[in-house]
Amino acid sequence: MEARLRTAFGEPDARAAVTFLGTDRIEVLRFAEGDLVRYATLGMSAHPMTDPTAVVADPLRGPRAELVLTVRAGLAPTDKLLRPLAVLAASPMVEGLVVAPGASLDVGEPLWEGAPFSSVLVAEPGGLVEDLVLDEPLEPVRFLPLLPMTANEAAWKRVHGAAALQERWLARGTDLRDPLRTAVALD
Repeated sequence: MEARLRTAFGEPDARAAVTFLGTDRIEVLRFAEGDLVRYATLGMSAHPMTDPTAVVADPLRGPRAELVLTVRAGLAPTDKLLRPLAVLAASPMVEGLVVAPGASLDVGEPLWEGAPFSSVLVAEPGGLVEDLVLDEPLEPVRFLPLLPMTANEAAWKRVHGAAALQERWLARGTDLRDPLRTAVALD
């Protein structure tokens, strides 16, 4: 996983590790790239995500993913993202979630100090980091981009859907990498 991230983003300039009771260690790597900072998880894909309604978890088959969040550098104390990202990456192990494009994930507090966001929208993979193909019968690891959402955007998304919110962002020219942005107009 780390080699795939290094291929896409270069050398990480920082890393942190968090271990939650009953889970494997989750690392978050930080990559500085011009005026952008990318945060990527390592460890979420160690086990396949399992449908919480399944009677028995398959130790080999099931979707695998890592999370990537990109923000503009120097505008906000975004290094506080490390713990919330680790919490989100541990959610499949801790809460039995299957994290997939279109899903909303909420940490219940600002993603960093003063952030107007406490949740993220999981976007489609493939744009930043190519899937990592594993040996059969393991499914490929997908690198899922996370898009920060304000509380109003998250509520609007629950009613209208992820595609409608993304269309709204696009139509209004919303800079989703701006850590100080306000909610898109939802009228």
